[in-house]
Amino acid sequence: MCGRFVGYRKLDELQEFFPIDRANCEVTANFNVAPSQEILAIFNNQGENWLDKFHWGLVPFWAKDPSIGNRMINARAETVAEKPSFKNAFKMRRCLIIADGFYEWKGPKGQKQPMLITLPDKKPFAFAGLWETWHKNDPEVPYRSCTIITAEASESIREIHHRMPVILKPEVYTHWLNTKNQDTTELKKILEEKRLTQLISYPVSKEVNSTRNNDSSFLDPID
Repeated sequence: MCGRFVGYRKLDELQEFFPIDRANCEVTANFNVAPSQEILAIFNNQGENWLDKFHWGLVPFWAKDPSIGNRMINARAETVAEKPSFKNAFKMRRCLIIADGFYEWKGPKGQKQPMLITLPDKKPFAFAGLWETWHKNDPEVPYRSCTIITAEASESIREIHHRMPVILKPEVYTHWLNTKNQDTTELKKILEEKRLTQLISYPVSKEVNSTRNNDSSFLDPID
């Protein structure tokens, strides 16, 4: 699964790595991103790729209230095309969720050590994501939310956790965002064959355990 991550790039840096045509939000660093918070995602809107903020935890259009999002921060790649909560978004509302690394915890209960997991070259990357718009009573004030797709962990981090977020290869960013691509068999193949699996990890401060803490020092390895 993926329950915490980090993103700290400025907009001009993101534009170097991702297909962003328009930015609709302020870009700020977050070294301890947690569920329900607003996170940066790129989605396609009428042929343009927009960067905007979405609440982390998908809320389907049919939900009675947004609290359901607390249980929908991740979607399994193996079942995303069939699950009622995700299948429509998988077909038509896919996004790139921007990150620089993600956290997992290693060790026995009571002694778990937070580990920061990232790419060997430390470049920013994109989780495969889905997004939805939910309206309570006012259609003018939509609640936009997203979820991160996960798969079985690669060998590089399997000793830390058995699941990991799907990190897409840059070569498929545009194809993933294209709303005209609705062949779910092809899309599932992207999740299986076009993801980055070679990752590095190292222990970081246990201060990251609390979502109240947010500091750039969480990027630093500890002994």
